[in-house]
Amino acid sequence: MTNIEGFISTLETEFDELDPGTLRPETKFTDLDEWSSMHSLIIIALIDTEYGVTITGEDLMSISNVEGLYNIVKSRQTH
Repeated sequence: MTNIEGFISTLETEFDELDPGTLRPETKFTDLDEWSSMHSLIIIALIDTEYGVTITGEDLMSISNVEGLYNIVKSRQTH
């Protein structure tokens, strides 16, 4: 697993309208103007593809910020 800065950089590639460096560990996805339900699906697919971890919509709803997502992905990786 990459560090949180690398994780954030990967996430930012999925937001076309987001300037690099905008996301921070404390950023709440739902506070982003660019956030939509489509981004939830994109993030779920990205996490599966890039990190081999399955997360659900409920997982995303239970996470308060980027760091929370990073911690779930990190905790579910098997290697």
